[in-house]
Amino acid sequence: MTDRTTNHSEHTDGGEASGGERTGFVNLEHAPVGRPITRLGISFFPIYLPGNELPPIATGGEAAWEVDELDHAEVSALQVLNRKEIPILLLEGQQFVGGKQNRVINVNVLIPAAARLRIPVSCLEAGRWGRRRDFTHAKTFSPRQARRTVEESVARRVMAPGRSPRDRRSDQGAVWARVEERLDAMGVAAAAPTSAMAAAEAVFERDRRRGDAVEELSGLGPLPGQCGFVVTHGPRVVATEIFGAPELLRAHWSALIRSYLMEPPTARGRPSTDYVLRALSGITHAVCRVEPGLGLGEERHVRNRKGVGQALLLDGATVRATVLTR
Repeated sequence: MTDRTTNHSEHTDGGEASGGERTGFVNLEHAPVGRPITRLGISFFPIYLPGNELPPIATGGEAAWEVDELDHAEVSALQVLNRKEIPILLLEGQQFVGGKQNRVINVNVLIPAAARLRIPVSCLEAGRWGRRRDFTHAKTFSPRQARRTVEESVARRVMAPGRSPRDRRSDQGAVWARVEERLDAMGVAAAAPTSAMAAAEAVFERDRRRGDAVEELSGLGPLPGQCGFVVTHGPRVVATEIFGAPELLRAHWSALIRSYLMEPPTARGRPSTDYVLRALSGITHAVCRVEPGLGLGEERHVRNRKGVGQALLLDGATVRATVLTR
């Protein structure tokens, strides 16, 4: 994903300071890659991240969090209370179902122990506002193309001259349009009276082969020590998902697998380890924007002609990184 195209004149080659640009998104060039598992034309290459040391972090179902609307509810923000004595990791692409509207988190956020934090979100349900329900985790991450639309608009905003330093809003109109497009493409628009992305779950009931593949892969992985995976459609690399520790990936494995098997592949052919290794090298050397995290850690954002990505690092160690290609 190496691409020297950039929207800013400020550039520190290899620099570590936040608030500018640097070369080097996340170091994956020498990350070990395993043999892929392929189902329905979609392959998952396991990735390992030796030597990446993190303190204890809670995430997923084990995280004692409370998420709610703000006192004066906004489409683009929620508040989260961390009731644990260690940080809680919330993930870009993670869906919360309920509240006044279903939402998806715009960026990775590491919430300090016993802290309350405002987090940036996008709405994935255009036709409901006001029938408030408790929030719950969705069974599936937002589908890849919907996530990419959010990440694209967040990256544009982060990289815009004169932007507010903590602004991580998306282009909500573009997100709603993408949700409508995905629901229609999956043939479930009629089952979504409020245009909710969560209605896409119906594809697993309608297509039993897809549902069976999800159930099988959810039970197979992740492998011991696995910290992430690269997704390919045939030989085409479409996504990279990296976590800083195996237990962080394990907490979200099933929901991520569901999101990638929700739709058919966009290319055919044999998966290619060489293409995966080239993609990891490109990710390593991509020019990125570096900003302080909204909670703990440091954010990195990359957007170029090949794709868009986000990473969250803590004291130099990777917490989570994603790249979604075009």
